[in-house]
Amino acid sequence: MNAFDEKLAAHRLTLTRGTLRTLQINVGRKCNQACRHCHVDAGPWRPEMMNSKVAHRVGEWIRTHRPEVVDITGGAPELSEHFRYFVETARDCGCHVIDRNNLTIIETPAFGWLPEYLAAHQVEVVASLPCYLEENVNAQRGDGVFEKSIKALKNLNAVGYGEALPLNLVYNPIGPKLPPPQAELEADYKRELRERYGIEFTGLFTITNQPIARFAEDLRSHGKWDEYLELLANSFNPATVAGLMCRTTLSVGWRGEIYDCDFNQMLNLQLKDGQPLLLWQITPADLEDRPIATGTHCFACAAGCGSSCTGALQASA
Repeated sequence: MNAFDEKLAAHRLTLTRGTLRTLQINVGRKCNQACRHCHVDAGPWRPEMMNSKVAHRVGEWIRTHRPEVVDITGGAPELSEHFRYFVETARDCGCHVIDRNNLTIIETPAFGWLPEYLAAHQVEVVASLPCYLEENVNAQRGDGVFEKSIKALKNLNAVGYGEALPLNLVYNPIGPKLPPPQAELEADYKRELRERYGIEFTGLFTITNQPIARFAEDLRSHGKWDEYLELLANSFNPATVAGLMCRTTLSVGWRGEIYDCDFNQMLNLQLKDGQPLLLWQITPADLEDRPIATGTHCFACAAGCGSSCTGALQASA
């Protein structure tokens, strides 16, 4: 039993899957950025990308089972040759579609079409912007990223995002700490981005940095690993457990393999039934009441106000 399971047991809690709501597709590790906090360890040099055979088997599963939400992520998901296939297949099936967008991809010459395309298909944009201050964003995500992100947000606003269409921003803390209360930070973001740049957005998601991949390496290199894990464990909030995203989300990897969440995917904690499972080998009903694979990293999602792909789970810890 790992430390997270011990903490659940101490609170007489169990963690099992409920009814599937969201199919999250990780199309691969290639990205036009290499952010310090990235739990995927994504970058321009990564070759791992979903091939056509796997993509179309995932599309067939969507047509058959029609999940409420199809959440497309990466890397930069738009770099996948199958990005538009997933968007259009899911929308044709009546699914709500989310594009986890790093903003700077919109400012590359090959992807200037994205705002109009996403708006035409009514895709929700969830966009990374770890701060409203230029120096903080560039420190975490690279020089010039903030300026490109602001231009991209203005382009999204110009086609209706932030008003008629949902545009949600994502905040990750800089360094080994928990996010502040989401509602308070959202108010700060809205004020600062409106006053400084005339930008509007729908909401802010605060997400705790996972001690995985590149962020884990950064913690160790600065001698902060033990301190951060202790912070997460000491901040465990049992009230967050019922709302953890792993209960209603299924994560699909670039080879079609499945996981309880994208974080488990990065740690190779694959769902199994005697042998590792692929998406097309299961149905949503097969998943209900299955125990969820956990590890020390799970403390990040259950710390403080809680953390998920849709932000904090509670207004206060």
